[in-house]
Amino acid sequence: MANNKIFYLPDLGEGLPDAEIVEWMVKVGDVIRLDEPLVSMETAKAVVELPSPYSGKVLRVAGGPGDVIATGAWLVEMELDAKLPQRAEAQDTGHAHGAGHAPPPVGAASAASAASAAPAIAAEAAPTIAAEAAPTTAGAEKSDAGTVVGAMQSSDAVRSESAIAIGGVKAMPAVRAMAKKLGVDLTRVTPTGADGVVTLADVKSAADNGTARLSAAAARSAEPTRAATQAPRPVLPAARAPAAPMATRNEAMPRATAAMDADEPIRGVRRNMVRVMSQAHAEVVPTTLMDDADLHAWAHGEDIMARLIRALGTAAAAEPALNSWLNAKEGTLRRHSRVDIGIAVDSPEGLFVPALRNCEQLDPTQVRSELNRLRDGVKNRSLPPEDLTGYTIMLSNFGVFAGKYATPIVVPPCVCIVGAGRLNYAVTPVLGGMETHRMMPLSLTFDHRAVTGGEAARFLRVLIDDLQRPH
Repeated sequence: MANNKIFYLPDLGEGLPDAEIVEWMVKVGDVIRLDEPLVSMETAKAVVELPSPYSGKVLRVAGGPGDVIATGAWLVEMELDAKLPQRAEAQDTGHAHGAGHAPPPVGAASAASAASAAPAIAAEAAPTIAAEAAPTTAGAEKSDAGTVVGAMQSSDAVRSESAIAIGGVKAMPAVRAMAKKLGVDLTRVTPTGADGVVTLADVKSAADNGTARLSAAAARSAEPTRAATQAPRPVLPAARAPAAPMATRNEAMPRATAAMDADEPIRGVRRNMVRVMSQAHAEVVPTTLMDDADLHAWAHGEDIMARLIRALGTAAAAEPALNSWLNAKEGTLRRHSRVDIGIAVDSPEGLFVPALRNCEQLDPTQVRSELNRLRDGVKNRSLPPEDLTGYTIMLSNFGVFAGKYATPIVVPPCVCIVGAGRLNYAVTPVLGGMETHRMMPLSLTFDHRAVTGGEAARFLRVLIDDLQRPH
């Protein structure tokens, strides 16, 4: 055992409690060199490729594609090869974790090791949580380059994710994950990316036209192998997605993967949504105020989101208590001088909330440019994790789909979320008669532990006044 090393799953960003195995780049028995691609893992924010922290032979792994591994739990055991380069013991790899998640004995892990060597199966097959992994407490369209951001600290430099050639096909881990979800055979997809890389657009196009479907025989052959070699593990129960800050589309999942009348595990972004919404429901004391903004003074062609964001910045400056973070455990409230708006973005994978930074300093053109960047980043899963955290106040423009008023969810540590409903026309009394004005329904939900009713009402009043001004 002196030459054996255990690699523990590091924190892949902002304290995420777990990650899902997308694809192993090696199998049990393979020899891998230091910093070569080892495994790709999907978190709620990105698909991240982990480099090998050692050079040596892979002895066993904690699970196969689709299994969820807790942060800090063991991921792979390797036998060091003295003939190959190794990282110095004193050199920080960024992979160290506590010893509270030790791997099971070799016999107990044999099933998981065998499972990793089996062919990857389509994502529709129910993935399971690895039993060995104990939980810790710790607007214009752009071309799809098939990229996804992910980086791991390796030695003193950050190793960024790149396309990997497996079986003669070059593709990013995120593209391979999407192909599995859509039942697409990558070997039959025509690549359009640079240097022959298969992109997300290639996979989606192949799924739409049905030219590269994974054969039924291949899917059937993979499933018995996995079932026979892997020990029974608990399966996540089916659950309805909880109320979110933004209404999702009718197509809650990509059409190719939505199985009817079947229990499907909640994975990736949606699993994180369950966790976050459950935490918010347990912690926040929500109260909602509703009112309308009269937009009749707007010039033709006003950018609705740019006006909303400007009004939020103005209201936050007038009532800083709503642009705050509450730490109920420590009994502190941090009022922010900057306004970083978390904007709820709908996607087939689930709800994303990227942050639009320093909104109080942006002009309408800059706001629109940043909104387009964030939207495209969500679509392509190319946003870095830091773009999905740290917002100080939240906005949900659910009215682009339907609905006038709502009780959107405040996600801690934020204390406020503004919901903008569907624009409508209302008959409005004016001096000398009646007129038809365009109205914007507004819903302000705030955490009553941190914000008084008076503060919330004044915030909403400033928000409405700014929206009702001419351009």
